[in-house]
This record gives sequence, C-alpha cells and structure tokens, in this order.
Amino acid sequence: YQQNPKTYAIVKQLLAEGNAGELQKYFGSRMEFGTAGLRAAMGAGISHMNDLTIIQTTQGFCRYLEKNFSDLKKRGVVIGFDARAHISSGGSSKRFARLAANTFISQGVPVYLFSDIIPTPFVPYTVTHLKLCAGIMVTASHNPKQDNGYKVYWENGAQIISPHDKGISQAIEENQEPWPQAWDDKLIDSSPLLHDPYAMVNKEYFKDIQKQCFYRNINKETNLKFVHTSVHGVGHKFVQLAFKAFDLSPPFAVPEQKDPDPDFPTVKYPNPEEGKGVLTLSFALAEKDGARIILANDPDADRLAVAEKQESGEWKVFSGNELGALLGWWIFTCWKNNNRDARAIKDIYMLSSTVSSKILRAIALKEGFHFEETLTGFKWMGNRAKQLMDQGKAVLFAFEEAIGYMCCPAVLDKDGVSAAVITAEMASFLATRNLSLSQQLKAVYDEYGFHITKASYFICHDPKVIQQLFDNLRNFDGKNTYPKSCGRFKVSGIRDLTTGYDSSQPDQKAILPTSKSSQMITFTFANGGVATMRTSGTEPKIKYYSELCAPPGNSDVEQLKKELDELVNALEKHFFQPEKNKLQRKTE
Repeated sequence: YQQNPKTYAIVKQLLAEGNAGELQKYFGSRMEFGTAGLRAAMGAGISHMNDLTIIQTTQGFCRYLEKNFSDLKKRGVVIGFDARAHISSGGSSKRFARLAANTFISQGVPVYLFSDIIPTPFVPYTVTHLKLCAGIMVTASHNPKQDNGYKVYWENGAQIISPHDKGISQAIEENQEPWPQAWDDKLIDSSPLLHDPYAMVNKEYFKDIQKQCFYRNINKETNLKFVHTSVHGVGHKFVQLAFKAFDLSPPFAVPEQKDPDPDFPTVKYPNPEEGKGVLTLSFALAEKDGARIILANDPDADRLAVAEKQESGEWKVFSGNELGALLGWWIFTCWKNNNRDARAIKDIYMLSSTVSSKILRAIALKEGFHFEETLTGFKWMGNRAKQLMDQGKAVLFAFEEAIGYMCCPAVLDKDGVSAAVITAEMASFLATRNLSLSQQLKAVYDEYGFHITKASYFICHDPKVIQQLFDNLRNFDGKNTYPKSCGRFKVSGIRDLTTGYDSSQPDQKAILPTSKSSQMITFTFANGGVATMRTSGTEPKIKYYSELCAPPGNSDVEQLKKELDELVNALEKHFFQPEKNKLQRKTE
C-alpha cells in the first residue's frame, strides 16, 4: 500500500529499470538535519524532501521538544509555509506544513498553522508573540525551484544553534516508523488543537513595525516612487501592507513577478543577491513609471536587495554591506533624535556577522554605542540579540552581507518586509534634503571612514582539495606557521575559527565559538585590510570576503579600491592557487 502514489511510481520505475545508481542516490543517505534544519530537492527517497521524510523529521522534533518542555502541550508550536510546489513528486510547502501539523496534533500538542503563505519572519514573530515552544517554516528561500526546506526556531524566537541540531537529528533517527495516523492530514481540520494565527499576526506584526516609523508626515507627502518585486514569492501582499502601515503610497509591483509561482518563470535563479539578472523586469517597470528606487525581496521575503537610479541614468544595485551601512546609520540617527538622555547610549547595541563590513564598528566607536560581531548567519545574531535583550540592553539593528537585515526587535531573524518599508522611509526623508541613497552612503563613509568590500567564491567539488588548501595555509612557512605575507601585503594578525587560534588575543585563543567541521580563517593586513576565507555549509564553494577600512578623512576612494583589488588578486594567487587546485571561478 503506497501513501504517495507519485513518489511510489518514481521508485517503482527505477526498480523496474534496475537503476541501482539512481536508487543509491535516493536511498543511500538521509538528509542531514543541521542548525539550518533541512534543505534538499523535493522527490522520492530519504535523501529528498517528501511526505515521509517530513513526517519522520517532525516526529523526531516533536519527541525532542517533549523532552525539553514540560509545558509543550499547553504552549504549542507555530508552522508556516511558502508557495513552493513540485508537480512530479506531489510535494509542496503547504502539504509538508499540514503533515507536520498533523504529527504534533496527534500527540496532543497545540499547533498554530498559518492558513496561507507567509514571509519567513512571521514564524519567529509568532513564537515570540505567543510565547510558543518552537516554530517551523517550510521554505527553501532563494534556492532553485526543485528545492524545499524545513527551518526551525526555538522558544527564544531565534533559529536553533548547536547542540539542538544534534539532539533533533538523533531523535529523528529514533522515530522513523510513521505513527498510526501520520498520513491522514485531514484529521487536523476538525481538531480543537488547530489554530490559525494568520489574522492576528497580520494585525499585530504591522502594529509592531510601526514603532520604527518616525516620519509619517513625510511619508504621506513624498512624491518618491518605488518599484517592488517579490520574485514569484510570498512578499507582494505583505510589503503593500507595510507601506500602508507607514502611510506611504503603495509601491508599483512588477506584474509578471507579483503572484507566487513555484516555477519562478522569469528568472534563472530566484535570488536577488545575483543582482541585475533578477531585476531586469523591475528596471523596465521603474523606467516606465518614473520610479527611482527598486526594492526586491527573495521568495520567502526575509532578505532585501535595493537599487537606485543614478544621475547618469545608470542603476546602482547596493551591496548587502552598503545597505547595512545606510540602515545602521538611519536606525541609529532615528534612535538618537528620539532619545535625549545621553546615558541611554551605554545600553545600545548593533551586531553584524564576522564576514560582513565593519562599518557598524566605526559608527559605534564614534557615537559611543556597542558593536559586536558574531559568527556567520542570523542564527548567531538572533540568539545573541535575545541574550542582550534579556540583560536589559536594546539591539537596534543587525545585518549580514548576504542582504539580511534585522531592523525590528519583534523579529529575531532577518526580515525583508520591515527592511523594505524602513528603507522607503529613509529614502523619502533623504529626498526632502535633496539627497539620494548613494549620496547619503558617501556621507556616511566621509564621516566614519570608507569601508570598501569585495567578496567572491571558487567552486570546488572535491573535499580533499579544500582540506589541502586550508592545511597549506596552516603550514605555509613550515609546520604550524601561517603566512607572514600575501604577495606584497604583510599579514599582521590571524584568527582561525576551525582550530580556535587567534594571534591578537593574549592567550592566543579565539573568542568566537570554533567549529572543526567547517573551515574559516581570517587574515588581518598591515594596510588595514581584512580577508576571510571559509567553506560554505550548503554549497560546494570556498568563499572569500575582503574589506579595506580607512580612517575618516582619507577620501581617495579610487586609490582604496585599487589597493583592495590588488590585495584580492594576491589572495587568489597565493592563498587559493586556483590553477594548482583546479578551482572553478564564480561566473558572472
């Protein structure tokens, strides 16, 4: 008896063909449950996202929560989903969310299941707002269309960090046999344990983000026009509502991309980080409607890309670091204007990840608030922000260079909806001063020092080569000695978060948590440059991030850019050695 005729047919076909290779791919190894939860292609077998693997994952997660929370049956969990669907295997985010809800309800756990698609930040928002034990979001964010994912939040409203991933993973292994009514998701519709938080969250979230609205009168009057694209994802309705909450006229929506479509027909990759390719239709609409600013969300609306039309007629797409600088400046300025008590600043914090620009550090030093860096990823910033807030501190802003922004303490994760409307208010305010976003960015750099960044990656499918490359860096000038220079650039400091070594600390031990399972080394150079090399948790890439920070007053930007380009070229040539290691360059 088969539960899902489509995945059953796929496997039956492979058996009939005697296709051992494909069967091995489908059933050889289970998807790994990590701190980012699950992410894989939808399809048959335990290596893919499908009805069975969702049931097994949720059974494990449910048992793990029962072990950790004595009041799970009182508090419950929230489950949300995006618009992804996969015709050939019958998988969809909504179907997976219903199966997960059914698993919890069968054990007497209340489930707050959104009745319709939502942005990812609505799940952590609901965990915090309703004081639930956990949250699940079924989404693969900006991944290719065949993928799906299962993202998990803890009771503190942040994504899980270790050791929860290990604990959940083990519980999944121990609960693989589907429970008696695991497949019958129709049972939930008549259950008193099923709640729909959709209407409540749509009211409360937009009320909460209005605490970040400071210039309602300017918003009402502005004649600045915006274009918004949700790139065939969930963002359209929610960004429209956010603009309304801030009294801004609604942005023009790119018609071909505003409705959810799991095929993402107009883009090669549904990832606004890829820059101009994803924005082609937005540029065209902006030209037609006379809009100067484009706001683009990724398909689950937790990230934001921004582009602005320059005097020259060219479009400038801001990097994540540039928008981080602008939003950091703006949010601090709004805070300062509304807080006259000079002593309050000692409890103010901003965070960014260690591979993001250090511009917030420069602003914090000059203005007197605190800046902290965390490991890469919002799970670290969300958890750290919650710790600080529990100590009575205020975390005004956190960001990462991968276009993720946390502008509002009600969501302890990146949120592309609030970031979009706050960016629109900032642009409207600047327009009353006859300033563009680009001009204000230059003003921020003039005041706090230029921060020029450059990041890229190499593709490498051979883990052995990656291991050798990093081993070589750790034994560069003989055994256990790191490089003293990179071409003409003198190395002044080294932090290795794989081994826990940090040359700048008195005891030479790194302060940030270390992880032996991933590679990450940061080099500081005598010229004020910093470069980090790291492996990606989700893709076969070795990434690098470089930055040159100049003190305020050094305004020769072209010279700084030239210096950074030369540093990056040296980094590629001496530390990556792409020819020797047969690495494939990022193709534009």
